[in-house]
Amino acid sequence: MRVKSVYVLMHDQKPNIEEIAATVAEKLHKAGIRVCAEPWLFERMQHAGVQVFDSCESSGCEAILSVGGDGTLLRANSLSMQLDLPLLGVNIGRVGFLAELEMDQLEKAFEKLAGDEYTIQERMMLKLSLGDQTAYALNDVVVSRGGYARLIGMDAYVDQDLVGHFIADGLIVSTPTGSTGYSLSAGGPIICPEVECMLLTPVCAHSLQHRPVVTSASQTVVIRLTEAVQAMVSVDGQEIFTLHANQALTVTRASRPARFVRLEPRSFFSTIRIKLSEWSC
Repeated sequence: MRVKSVYVLMHDQKPNIEEIAATVAEKLHKAGIRVCAEPWLFERMQHAGVQVFDSCESSGCEAILSVGGDGTLLRANSLSMQLDLPLLGVNIGRVGFLAELEMDQLEKAFEKLAGDEYTIQERMMLKLSLGDQTAYALNDVVVSRGGYARLIGMDAYVDQDLVGHFIADGLIVSTPTGSTGYSLSAGGPIICPEVECMLLTPVCAHSLQHRPVVTSASQTVVIRLTEAVQAMVSVDGQEIFTLHANQALTVTRASRPARFVRLEPRSFFSTIRIKLSEWSC
């Protein structure tokens, strides 16, 4: 399908926002694509006297364009799921594992978008259930001690089978997409996104025996606290919940995947190698 209209989300704390937004909108218009923007960005550009966006409404748009780092893209993915629109990321952050484009690639990329020269890649997501609360994660669900000064005790189960008793700073349940994020920093493996699974990675566990565990995407992960304390639960670093001692946190595969616009064939391991090398410099 030829994309004729996109909805733009940006990071509101990046320097030179007006300049970047104007450049992105100019390249989109040149490709014949109508450009809408989230309300704060639309109003900011209007206030600056730069008339580059057609509206602040997402209705009628056929794709979402995230301009920022991975955090912005994760926020955009939530909207993408709500509106059932594919997502294209432009990286102006540091690493940008999830973004498809850099700023110097926009013109040719938008021509392909307008010309139906792209594919859609699906990535599995997680569903969190905590009491009557639910949320969805592209990267990870993290149980952590938050402001609690001591390590927290947790039991983790997979399909009611006890994986282990963890005394740690926290426990990460991630998708393959999220394996290159917090889980990687905590010592977890990198998992190819085509492998549909869930990864359990303890954070600073007080034991030499606890190691990351990979389980099937069709299974159910349940986490319970073993002490009369509270823990913090974060979903993609965006939404925050509180886990109480008498509650069970359940994580399963979400029924719907995230959908990303891909304009070029991507080598996953080449991307990982390049991005991690850039970040280490």
